[in-house]
Amino acid sequence: MNDVLAVPLRAVGGFFELAGDVARAMVRPPFQRREFVDQAWFIARVSIVPTLLVAIPFTVLVSFTLNILLREIGAADLSGAGAAFGTITQVGPMVTVLIVAGAGATAICADLGARTIREEIDAMRVLGIDPVQRLVVPRVLASMFVAMLLNGLVSTIGILGGFFFSVFLQDVNPGAFVNGITLLTKLPEVIISEVKAALFGLAAGLVACYLGLNVKGGPKSVGDAVNQTVVFSFMVLFVVNVVVTAVGIKFTAR
Repeated sequence: MNDVLAVPLRAVGGFFELAGDVARAMVRPPFQRREFVDQAWFIARVSIVPTLLVAIPFTVLVSFTLNILLREIGAADLSGAGAAFGTITQVGPMVTVLIVAGAGATAICADLGARTIREEIDAMRVLGIDPVQRLVVPRVLASMFVAMLLNGLVSTIGILGGFFFSVFLQDVNPGAFVNGITLLTKLPEVIISEVKAALFGLAAGLVACYLGLNVKGGPKSVGDAVNQTVVFSFMVLFVVNVVVTAVGIKFTAR
């Protein structure tokens, strides 16, 4: 029984050790600005198309279902409030979870895993270069940065898509829709949504970097690590979503 628990406990300990190393390296110069820009562009490039493909139908479906309910109870003029609140507080962060874990984190894991099996990471340590500061920190920060941008993009698509779908296909009054946007959704909700996205990016980046740096074996192990990145990232990100949502409701309760 102890042997069964030893492996996952060592993995959890190694993950938190890496998280601590990253936290220390973030405030220790030099900062790899060029690597950060390259990684941010790399993650954005592999994430932008999946984001659009997921965000548009997802947000339209939410608006369509919500508008049916509001029309049934005679409150169609509140469709803007429902679309904005649902998109910014839940749909935006949830789509960001899917894209960050499914596209961004897997790309990071595959890159670091390939470097690990080619023994580039060991060579860096031999040369006295800290791989955490040189490779991990820029990727984690880039993951956070891109996640926040994706969340803003999804939120914008959600509100605009909800407007056009509600006004032109479900005959909602456009003025009532626009006036309702800020009825339930104000600056605190937007800030909490962006905090969620940043934490999603942080968690997904750490998971991807940990699994990528701990690949053992050949190319097959890199594929296994990528698959594990998706699963573990989803698990961590949904837990983060629940916790931050609960805390956010506590602070924004009116």
